[in-house]
Order: sequence, then structure tokens, then C-alpha cells
Amino acid sequence: MLTRRVIPCLDVKDGRVVKGVNFLNLRDAGDPVELGARYSDMGADELVFLDITATIQSRKTIVELVERVAENVFIPFTVGGGVRTVGQIDTLLRSGAEKVSVNTAAVDNPSLLSEAARRFGNQCVVLAIDARRNKMVEGKWQVCVKAGSEPTDLDVVEWARHGEQSGAGEILLTSMDADGTRAGYDNALNRAVSDAVNIPVIASGGAGTMEHLYDAIVDGGADAVLMASITHFGDVTIRDMKEYLRGRGIPVNL
Repeated sequence: MLTRRVIPCLDVKDGRVVKGVNFLNLRDAGDPVELGARYSDMGADELVFLDITATIQSRKTIVELVERVAENVFIPFTVGGGVRTVGQIDTLLRSGAEKVSVNTAAVDNPSLLSEAARRFGNQCVVLAIDARRNKMVEGKWQVCVKAGSEPTDLDVVEWARHGEQSGAGEILLTSMDADGTRAGYDNALNRAVSDAVNIPVIASGGAGTMEHLYDAIVDGGADAVLMASITHFGDVTIRDMKEYLRGRGIPVNL
């Protein structure tokens, strides 16, 4: 089994890290640069910074924040939120991001993925998918855009396959139904997507215990686990998570 990654996610609104439930009822969790540096020191493999209001309010991701993070954080990090053009991806990568995630813009303009992959390499391009269970068809999920506020007719598994074919090097897969609930990841969703593609899948949404991380990897087939609530509010540390996973036979970097 390949080494699995543990990745804290920092949802940023107005320059502060926030966390809610099902993308709503947000509460403050701290300064993104300070939190990012802390997680880097704790042994996180990577970080993800998402400007969760950028798409809704038609704002660009804050380049200054990326530059500050790059100066203080010494592990790879991904940035997303409101990214719409190859030029914006270029700016974020030049500002210090290792990878850039796109969601709404890729749905609106599917060629964005292939253009970005040709220019920067697919290792820099992350397709973020916000998924909600399809209430009309059991065992299916809909792609949602604009920070999860608008459902589309796109099927998540089909969209993930298309994303890989278009040049995405990784998929950040968030269950909107599980997000912030701490009730566990949607591993039926994670397994459906991980079985459909050959690129890494990062499971996101629902982590509440260390066992949930294990389940996302073993049952969901995830290559990496993303979490926010359980780390931001001091429930467990990154090292706790990694030692737990290693103790259950999951290879991780300590």
C-alpha cells in the first residue's frame, strides 16, 4: 500500500479560518497563516486553503494570503476558491502554492483543466468536486458548484473520470452531506470515485474520529484524508492521527 497523506483543510473567509456544518453556520477557527505553520510543525503532509466565499461573491483568491503562507509554511499546499483562469492559476503558483484547485470554473469551462495541465503539468492541477447525494437516483451523487450552493446535472463519478482525462492530477472530493458533521466520511462516494479513476483521491467531509480516517482509506479507497473540525478545535493532533493509522497498518510518514 502506498503512503497515505494526512491533510488539514483551512476554509478561509475574510482572511480567517472558519468551519461549519454542511457548509453553513460558520465559526471562527483562527488565523490561516498561524494555523498553517502550526500544522506544518505538527507533521501534516500537505495543507489545503480554500477561499470559500470567493466564487459566491465573484472575488479572486487572495494572493497576499498565499504569499504569507509560502513564507511561513514549509510543506506543499493547495489553494482554491474563485479560480477561473489559467492566468490566475499561474499567479497563485508563482506566489508559492504547490497546487491549485478548481471547481466551478472547470464545470463552466472544461477546457480549463487541459489548458492548465499543458502549461503547468497535471501535478499542479486539482479538480475539486463538491458532491451531494442524488435524491432521485439511489447510489448516485450530483456535482455542486459555487461553494456547494448550486446543484448541477453532472454525475460525480462521470465528472471525475472526465477530469482525469482532461488533465487533473488529483481529485479533492468533498461530501456536502457529511461535511462538518463529524459522523464519518461518505465512503460509498469515496469508493465509487476512487474505483473510477487512476489519480489520487482526497477524501473530505465528515471526519470526527481517527477511525473515520482509517475507514476512508480502507473502505473508501482514499489516497489521502482531509480534515478540519477535529484538528482546528484541538480534539486530536496530526501525530495522534498518524500514529493511530500506522498502528492499524496504514503506511504514513511520521
